[in-house]
Amino acid sequence: MKRYVVAAMLVMVGLAGCASTETYDETRGWTVEKLYAEAHDELNSGNYTRAVKLYETLESRFPYGRYAQQAQMDLAYTHYKDGEPEQAIASADRFIKLHPTHPNLDYIYYLKGLVYYNDDSGLLAKWAGQDMSERDPRAAREAFAAFRELTTRFPNSTYAPDARAKMTRLVDALGGNEMHVARYYMKRGAYLAAANRAQGVVKDFSNTKYPEEALAIMVTAYDKLQMPQLRDDARRVLSLNYPQSQYLAKPWQTEEMPWWKLWK
Repeated sequence: MKRYVVAAMLVMVGLAGCASTETYDETRGWTVEKLYAEAHDELNSGNYTRAVKLYETLESRFPYGRYAQQAQMDLAYTHYKDGEPEQAIASADRFIKLHPTHPNLDYIYYLKGLVYYNDDSGLLAKWAGQDMSERDPRAAREAFAAFRELTTRFPNSTYAPDARAKMTRLVDALGGNEMHVARYYMKRGAYLAAANRAQGVVKDFSNTKYPEEALAIMVTAYDKLQMPQLRDDARRVLSLNYPQSQYLAKPWQTEEMPWWKLWK
């Protein structure tokens, strides 16, 4: 008889142990409305980890309908605010794939561009003191592509004016990036590489402030390479487009400049 009592007690202890290991889920039984409201409140309060968890719970339990779609958009924004650019981009791309005709698609493209835009700007301190030629300007290019998609497909979007303004700054930054690389090559004596970079600036960034110096670099680089015809052609274009250029009186020469000034 005692053995049966002991066995029963062991079973009860075992069951109690199992129950204690179960994870308590306070959201069990919540409606989709309550889940979304709580997630949104956590987002607005800056509790991003908690917000992400609630948005993901909502989507897994209620995968269809407007709340799920809104949760997907909010999830991308939450990752962005939480300083997780890769996850924010992944969420944005997923939304674009799932809802290619959604009425708020312009917002998602704007958010995607913003993630890349701010991620690129946020790297400034990281790259301080390092040649920009060692830096991959991919984030700036990706931001420009997202903003261009937005302004092309949704020209009347609320987000279009700011996107266009940021595109202008990105073009200037990318042109500055190319110029810094050209200067870097000139400093290293890689004159052909410098001339090619400068030529790219003249071709692709003609609406920035850099073509004048780019042409001057081409004149100097071709002179160093003993290519008089190309040198004279570059100088002719320089004098035609910038008749008051300082580089017509004094040839271009290497000048040390902190790269971050290019982004001012």
